[in-house]
Amino acid sequence: MPVSANLDKALDKQYENLTLSEVLDAPVAGLAGVSDSDAEKLREAFNIKTVRDLGANKYFRAAAALVDLEKSAG
Repeated sequence: MPVSANLDKALDKQYENLTLSEVLDAPVAGLAGVSDSDAEKLREAFNIKTVRDLGANKYFRAAAALVDLEKSAG
């Protein structure tokens, strides 16, 4: 079953028409609201260079899981 999602608000304009793989391989600064300076700090602190790196980072995944647990606990 094909799935589609409108990510226009999550991405900078130049990344809106890319495939999912291309977005994941894009620099983390391609996310709306993430500046080049923010991206550099993520690279320095966690070696995060791409959107994929950010999404797969164990610290960010753990934090997101904790937030989801809190939401489901009511």
